[in-house]
Amino acid sequence: MTSSAAHAPVVLDIAGPALTAADRRRLQHPLTGGVIHFARHWVDRRQLTALNAEIKALRPDILICVDHEGGRVQRFRTDGFTSLPPMRALGELWMQDAMAATDAATATGQVLALELRACGVDFSFTPVLDLDFGASSVIGDRAFHRDPRVAALLAKSLMHGLLSAGMANCGKHFPGHGFVKADSHVAVPVDKRSLKAILADDAQPYAWLSTTLTAVMPAHVVYPKVDSHPAGFSPRWLKDILRGQMGFTGAIFSDDLSMEGARHLEGGTLSYAEAAALALNAGCDLVLLCNQTLQDGGAAVDQLLADLERSAASGGGQRWHPDPDSEHRRLALLPQTPPLGWDDLMHDPVYQRALERLP
Repeated sequence: MTSSAAHAPVVLDIAGPALTAADRRRLQHPLTGGVIHFARHWVDRRQLTALNAEIKALRPDILICVDHEGGRVQRFRTDGFTSLPPMRALGELWMQDAMAATDAATATGQVLALELRACGVDFSFTPVLDLDFGASSVIGDRAFHRDPRVAALLAKSLMHGLLSAGMANCGKHFPGHGFVKADSHVAVPVDKRSLKAILADDAQPYAWLSTTLTAVMPAHVVYPKVDSHPAGFSPRWLKDILRGQMGFTGAIFSDDLSMEGARHLEGGTLSYAEAAALALNAGCDLVLLCNQTLQDGGAAVDQLLADLERSAASGGGQRWHPDPDSEHRRLALLPQTPPLGWDDLMHDPVYQRALERLP
């Protein structure tokens, strides 16, 4: 087993539902700190549980992650996994019965976390804190509500459910992706509002939840009245505003570096290592590179790990300056309690009650 690095900032994926020799090599690289699963890594619960056990046998400290929010962003849907509602359903319930909605949000968090943890997943990138302006197709019903107060309270209730099941949380996409129409997976969205307008609306949940959030993922959105870089590559947004002004102390993940909104920076197209170094120097603790194991045998992933290792050691190219607190923030996201197995869940009164309270 590779010992834990001073800082292991890279979150990568694997090619398919079983580990290859290349996957094992990358998972043992000292800069690898996490692995993210997608639907292609799912066959059934038994396979997923065995896959995660094999990953942990290689690297007990690795953070096994997934985008599992509910609604259209839910990677595992069959073989017993509960089909969770989109977050908008909780916002709609709030308009009928606010207190019932908070209870349903907590139940959603409990079911989400208990099921994932029973299969060996440590962490889900949830909840979405973006506001529902009715403009963004990529956000849409993933958002709780248009009102930042409603979004913050429902998110806090959902995070209470995650926490009770032993799972950390990740608010996304800071300071807000809901106002822009463009999808940062395929374009570079631009939000031309003032800093004052954004802080008074979209970013409010982050300030209100500064003591509850354990992780934050910034948006691949440019806010030109604040900074020429997207938020995830901006020291102004991450160090000055999120950490300095709002007092956030948890981990910051970059969004996927392979997205279109992540690479057209500094007047050109950056390599993955250059983009990663820029994000890390701006204040990210961890960087995601997704779906590149499917291309050319994962050459881009190997190149990222090699280039980052070289730049940290020698200062060549885009110099990366590791934050001494980043590794502590990463490790703090790992579950601190053992999970319930799936069979135990079926007899667990907390889980059964949570299922009854889903909207």
